[in-house]
Amino acid sequence: MKVLVIGSGGREHAIVWKLSQSRSVDKIYCCPGNAGIAELAECINVRQDDFNALLDFVRYEWIDLTIVGPEDPLSKGIVDVFEKEGRKILGPTRAAAQLESSKVFSKDLMRANGIPTADYKVFTSYIHAEEYIKMKGTPIVIKADGLAAGKGVFIASTADEAMEALKIIMKDRAFGDAGNRVLIEDCLQGEEASFMAFTDGTTIVPMVSSQDHKRIFDNDRGLNTGGMGAYSPAPVVTEEMERTVIEKVMKPTIRALKAEGITYKGILYAGLMIDSSGTPYVLEYNCRLGDPETQPVLSRLETDFMEVAMAIAEGRLGELKVEWKKDPAVCVVISSEGYPGAYRKGDLITGLAEANSLEGVQVFHAGTAFRDNQVVTSGGRVLGVTATGQDIAAARARAYEAIEKIHFKGMHFRKDIAARALNRS
Repeated sequence: MKVLVIGSGGREHAIVWKLSQSRSVDKIYCCPGNAGIAELAECINVRQDDFNALLDFVRYEWIDLTIVGPEDPLSKGIVDVFEKEGRKILGPTRAAAQLESSKVFSKDLMRANGIPTADYKVFTSYIHAEEYIKMKGTPIVIKADGLAAGKGVFIASTADEAMEALKIIMKDRAFGDAGNRVLIEDCLQGEEASFMAFTDGTTIVPMVSSQDHKRIFDNDRGLNTGGMGAYSPAPVVTEEMERTVIEKVMKPTIRALKAEGITYKGILYAGLMIDSSGTPYVLEYNCRLGDPETQPVLSRLETDFMEVAMAIAEGRLGELKVEWKKDPAVCVVISSEGYPGAYRKGDLITGLAEANSLEGVQVFHAGTAFRDNQVVTSGGRVLGVTATGQDIAAARARAYEAIEKIHFKGMHFRKDIAARALNRS
């Protein structure tokens, strides 16, 4: 079979890498891909938002399945376009993808259906939002309503920080139309976890748990990013907690959408805050695999990923038994100098072969490109160094050992990825 993967990040490299291990996959294409993906797939020069051109390519090459990595094409309705033409594609429709593309939509859905989440208010007026913050006090969370590449959420511990976040979203228009509305939420306390599941709209199959590290600096300091590292499993998600999340979050979400005439097929991701009482609250939904959670999670997938993807697309997920490897996995993201703000590009990366040669290590490319047949930086998050081991400590040690082999000017990475898991053990 032939597969087309849409995207260019570490998540898409992990997807392509997993597909390359499938006995049923003969050829993989990726649009647009990156330097690492190019070693496993044929990268095509088509814009991700040019759905007609992508459809033409799928027809011409007789592609059996398209897998959508990032949120933007999903929010713009790529699944609707493909399904109208009878083409198999993995991902939710535009209406279903509102769970991620509009935080107001998702929060209203949760409130109406009793899905646990933080209390919130929605504002279109800067003045009214400012007044509410003064009345409510801090800590408080300010979010842009629309897509903002993981950077539209601000956790403010002081009034000044809250006002600055509001200014960035509503006055400076840092996220464009995504900031036309803002949500102001109560700040929940507890431990975060990422809960991802496969679903064909009827059957829900949970993936192994994971935990992301959003802040740019160690000890969860600094600005939010798209993710600076992740590990799996997350000890906070016990078997009992998994059952609770499925019953109180995942099933009610699928049912609530179905009640509105929306069948959700693809990947459903709930970012959770688990409080001291053991109650899981939904911080946000994503409508695709998380990045960098995908890297350690797919490293642990035993079942053929192509079989899983086809079962979802064809509505027969209930017939498939999805199995996972026991060994934990840790992913440490290396970013460019300046990220998540303006960052450097075009710096030569060395040591990739040496890092990849270590047992249990796979370096996933995110922001990379070729220049004169050499790999250079081209994005904020550059690499996701991922390792497996007999336990979290061993996987973590391997990942950091591999990072020591890699060099480029201004490279930055957190040194405390998965430390919380070690402290719990």
